[in-house]
Amino acid sequence: MELITIVTLLSLLQFVYFGARVGAARNKYDIKAPATTGHDIFERHYRVHYNTLEQLITFLPSLWAFGFYVSYMVAAIFGVIYLIGRLLYAKAYVKDPKGRALGGILSAMPGMIMAIGALIGVALSYFT
Repeated sequence: MELITIVTLLSLLQFVYFGARVGAARNKYDIKAPATTGHDIFERHYRVHYNTLEQLITFLPSLWAFGFYVSYMVAAIFGVIYLIGRLLYAKAYVKDPKGRALGGILSAMPGMIMAIGALIGVALSYFT
């Protein structure tokens, strides 16, 4: 359980880091709040941050449910894959959004796999 707690906290810190990158880009490219457009690189940082929020909605509950009903260790491994995927996604998206696919897949798939796995685990525990 400690490992998925660490992964959870790292995913939240990663989200905060991406938010800080948005703030830095806002300052660098002189984008005044509340604007969310104005310079391509700023907009890319903004999208990375927002897309990470969207991913967290699936990832975090799935991480914990999968850990509880299937395996904490496997959940933690999926969590590390997610974290690496998010970093790859962020780097690629800011450089050129067309190159985001690998990072996107590596960060989206663990959450979906764990959601399905947790659902199966819950069903099996209910019927056994």
